[in-house]
Amino acid sequence: MPTYLDQNKERFLSELLDWLRIPSVSADPKFQGDVLKAADFLKARLEEAGVENVELCQTAGYPIVYGDKIIDPSLPTVLVYGHYDVQPADPYELWTSPPFEPVIKDEKIYARGACDDKGQVYMHVKAFEMMSQDGGVPCNVKFMIEGEEEVGSSNLSIFVKANKEKLKADVILISDTGMLSNDVPSIEVGLRGLSYHEVEVTGPNRDLHSGIYGGAVPNPINVLCKMIASLHDENNHITVAGFYDNVDELSAEERAEMAKAPHSDEEFKKSIGLKDIHGEKGYSTIERTSIRPTLDVNGIWGGYTGEGAKTVIASKAYAKISMRLVPHQTSAEITQKFQQHFEKIAPQGVTVKVTPHHGGEPVVTPTDSVAYQAAAKAIETTYGKKPVPTRGGGSIPIVAMFKSELGLDTVLLGFGLDSDAIHSPNEHFGVFNFLKGIETIPHFYRNYAAASK
Repeated sequence: MPTYLDQNKERFLSELLDWLRIPSVSADPKFQGDVLKAADFLKARLEEAGVENVELCQTAGYPIVYGDKIIDPSLPTVLVYGHYDVQPADPYELWTSPPFEPVIKDEKIYARGACDDKGQVYMHVKAFEMMSQDGGVPCNVKFMIEGEEEVGSSNLSIFVKANKEKLKADVILISDTGMLSNDVPSIEVGLRGLSYHEVEVTGPNRDLHSGIYGGAVPNPINVLCKMIASLHDENNHITVAGFYDNVDELSAEERAEMAKAPHSDEEFKKSIGLKDIHGEKGYSTIERTSIRPTLDVNGIWGGYTGEGAKTVIASKAYAKISMRLVPHQTSAEITQKFQQHFEKIAPQGVTVKVTPHHGGEPVVTPTDSVAYQAAAKAIETTYGKKPVPTRGGGSIPIVAMFKSELGLDTVLLGFGLDSDAIHSPNEHFGVFNFLKGIETIPHFYRNYAAASK
């Protein structure tokens, strides 16, 4: 007999594609109306799924979509978090199909936000609908879906602090991460933190003719490139003074356990078109992307970048620089150390301005909790294999905030894959993963409710 999921999967996919057509880019004001439209869409779908008390909670930025279903106050409560905003799709010309005209090719959904995070949020909406129609929801559920995750969630902490009673729960469930592969399911139990900056180097008081002034004045672009190059040494260690002071060093036993996770450097290189791997000396690729801190330039610009030639020495040069942090580092500490270091290494003849942007704290979640075990058992049920606990290289800054403000641990029940190209052109999400998430999530609720009695 066909299951509810079998009977409705085409509708579920069609609805997701409709949501993906809305370009909810929170970083660009020109998409403001679309971000609000995406929130309205989600509100309507939650109501249709049977969620109660659904509302758009206004903030100083984009609204938070809240809803709940309280079955019995004596039962445990799960608070589902996600986000409906997406990254900018630029550069559009690198997409094989328009980013906001979703298509399904090779059993993958191609669109901006397909995996991060609309596709994974929508799994929860449809899983709730499926439970409501097929046996009932076994515990209390609350939804809190924001529209500013991709720009730092600046209003979320304000909302959380002001609504602790509304958000009272026993655990937080997030699907905004991934797993090793469809053949090797996993659950992320750690995330890196983040410290993000924009730097500005200023030389002369105006752009100069490179023939008249070249060789006699500091070129801010040249200077900035040298400054950035100096931020790593020959072993790819970060040279910011005191950067590693509080880094949590794993034991040899812990590193050996991590090494058991399936990984191929050859496949890793092939998947992203590289001839060789790169990173901090003394660590494996898995360790470099999870338990070690990093520093990367995310953007750099200055001078003339239009068509043709313009012989000019720019007055200013800019870069955006981010650092991923590991347990015991804090965003405040690293932000201060980076700012002091970058200003110190600036040569005479230029001035430097460092502007911190959003940050977040690293986090490690317990694997011996009732909630984690419920998630692990759910994945074992639907995938037929026990999930491997892993540490993720990305950052979800609000996980640490939830712990400090609400006192709640988080289960990171993600169904994406590293190959899904999130934040990149041609982002996609496997149809298998989308449907498997819908199938798995109800098992989590049933396991968690049963174990909490």
